[in-house]
Amino acid sequence: MSNPACAANILPVAHPRIVHVYPHDTHAFTEGLLFHDGMLYESTGFENRSFIRQEDVSTGKVIRSVALPSDLFGEGIVDWGDQLLSVTWRSQIGFRWNLSDLKRLSTLHYTGEGWALTQDGKHLILSDGTPYLRFLDPGDFHVVRRLLVTADDAPVRNLNELEYVHGEILANIWMTSEIARIDPNTGKVKGWIDITELTRRVGLSDPDSVANGIAYDSVGNRLFVTGKNWPSLFEIECPVSEVADVRQ
Repeated sequence: MSNPACAANILPVAHPRIVHVYPHDTHAFTEGLLFHDGMLYESTGFENRSFIRQEDVSTGKVIRSVALPSDLFGEGIVDWGDQLLSVTWRSQIGFRWNLSDLKRLSTLHYTGEGWALTQDGKHLILSDGTPYLRFLDPGDFHVVRRLLVTADDAPVRNLNELEYVHGEILANIWMTSEIARIDPNTGKVKGWIDITELTRRVGLSDPDSVANGIAYDSVGNRLFVTGKNWPSLFEIECPVSEVADVRQ
């Protein structure tokens, strides 16, 4: 499906209320966003500009930061136990980091592109811009299963940043202001979260500065979204109903 807004005419669409606005680094080309144990973690892209850092949500202050090798384009991140795992765009290389101090522990390898990561408590979930999500073994990254994502029976392409929230996979659709709510069992889109108003509020003219970045605070039931080079991190109402969450 080239235009998810077409399916939004049939599937339910949420226009969430803004709860709070926090500062965000306008030089951060956001590729991955994660909330863990009271801290925000962010991964950015571009060669020579890719880093992973730990930030204070309220102030946007960087607590600690590590740079990726200069030839790599950073992409998604996810927490797994006491580690943070990251992927890169086309190099088929990822890394394990210590969550507490962002010390690099080891290198990971996978096939194809890496766009974003999340997890469901059993497996890692990787997007690569195609309509397929790959469920990976967190130990060696081998593919456990592939999930075709569809909306009204049409494949949904450009699946980007991911977050697992109350039994659903939320996915930014690249180059749009739409977030898909995906059933992880069937791959069917259950509805859309339309953040067009947030895109309008940041008012950026750069066509690459699109919405990208979803992080969920399971303790506070807070959902955060941002975009590439956006000046703001938005806390919005979570449109996903709370159910038993099986994440770690």
